[in-house]
Amino acid sequence: MSRSGTRTAAIVAAGGLFFVLLPPVATFAGEDYPISLFTRILIYAITAVSLDLLIGYGGMISLGHAAFVGLGAYVVGILHQHGTDGQPLLGLLPGSDNALLVWPLAVLIAALSALVIGSLSLRTSGMHFIMITLAFAQMLYYFFIGLEKYGGDDGLSIYSRNRLPGLDLGNDLHFYYLCLSLLAAYLVFVHRLVQSRFGLVIRGASSNSRRIEAIGIHSYRYRLVCFAIAGAGGGLAGALLANQTEFVSPGLLNWTLSGELMVMVLLGGLGSLFGPVLGATIFLLLEEVLAMYTEHWMVFLGPFLVIVVIFLKRGLFGLLTGTGQRHE
Repeated sequence: MSRSGTRTAAIVAAGGLFFVLLPPVATFAGEDYPISLFTRILIYAITAVSLDLLIGYGGMISLGHAAFVGLGAYVVGILHQHGTDGQPLLGLLPGSDNALLVWPLAVLIAALSALVIGSLSLRTSGMHFIMITLAFAQMLYYFFIGLEKYGGDDGLSIYSRNRLPGLDLGNDLHFYYLCLSLLAAYLVFVHRLVQSRFGLVIRGASSNSRRIEAIGIHSYRYRLVCFAIAGAGGGLAGALLANQTEFVSPGLLNWTLSGELMVMVLLGGLGSLFGPVLGATIFLLLEEVLAMYTEHWMVFLGPFLVIVVIFLKRGLFGLLTGTGQRHE
């Protein structure tokens, strides 16, 4: 293994150890809030990794990724409401708070929505692709604002977290380690994916799609599947976020969340998988600290992001692993 590879492995191992040991250390110190904060970080990290799959590896710059987060969250919220009032959804599907049913359904609906959106968006490229993904996300955003039955602009409250056999998701410690396990599993899955033949096609298409087409590979299909996988990751994160906050609102589908996710990916480092985890951690910690002093915390984060983008081609993760460099 190369020196940079050894350094990367050591940093990833140290980061993993930090996340594993954080809850017992926080509990020992008598502080429960860090567990809640870092649970949120883990959930956003899943979404950031899924967006990095699109942007960093697929070259698909999407400004509508928040739509899939919102869809996953609303699946949890809507099924919870129908389970509470005892009325079947559309007269067919009964409500439920069983995570083994609700979460796969949230992932499935997000993935199917990504297939539909991607099938149209991927027929364009460049700025047109960015604007179409943004337009679809905003359409869904206003659609849920108009759903007065499910709270409309006020959102929808969830009175208890989903049930999962063998775990008490109402226990913040159990929920934290579940989110950590799901993030680890998603990282392993995406890593295997980008190292496979599928990943080679995706990366090749992002560099030169015409050359990929010239050797007989239909890159559109590969990119569409990649778009759906990223959407599924967003749906999973949305289901987890709805459970953590016990509340969903149309704000989860707004373009501002998509922008924040993109900032996390850029901060951590495009095309690095573990970079977005670092980016989500830094972004949310900076938000938490700066918000204690001013509501205009983005004013201070902006220059920091500019410096990272200009001077660190591989983001903060590249700086730590020794692979970061200036743009040429």
